[in-house]
Amino acid sequence: MAAALARLGDALGPLDIAPLYRTPPLSPTPQPEYLNTAALGATRRPPDEVLAIAKALELAAGRRRGPRLGPRPLDVDLLVYGGLTSDAPELTLPHPGLAHRRFALAPLADVAPELPVPPEGRTVAELLAELDDPSPVERIGWRLRGTPG
Repeated sequence: MAAALARLGDALGPLDIAPLYRTPPLSPTPQPEYLNTAALGATRRPPDEVLAIAKALELAAGRRRGPRLGPRPLDVDLLVYGGLTSDAPELTLPHPGLAHRRFALAPLADVAPELPVPPEGRTVAELLAELDDPSPVERIGWRLRGTPG
């Protein structure tokens, strides 16, 4: 994961990276717990290009097609892109389900609690506080060297 984040930073510029969170998989397919984080950056690259970079990182980490919600070595999602919304099949923004997923909102709140999430504009912190999701997330506290916190 650290190598993928470093490559992402090389492609997009400096990133603020949240601590890791350990979460149980949502899938009925037996698999290990997940490690989740969030990275916040600023780029002039269009969102489809950022998504292509994310997919290339997944492939480089050994991700191959498999069952939906099955085990995978790396899963990189584009959660929000400024105030942009999109219903395109290849890129939905904000990420579908973001407002209902503690495993995504908790790390995102560490790096961008006041970030407005379109289309309503509620902040990440507000969405997390309103969340009715009992799934456990455990903040591990690991951070990449050179990142705050």
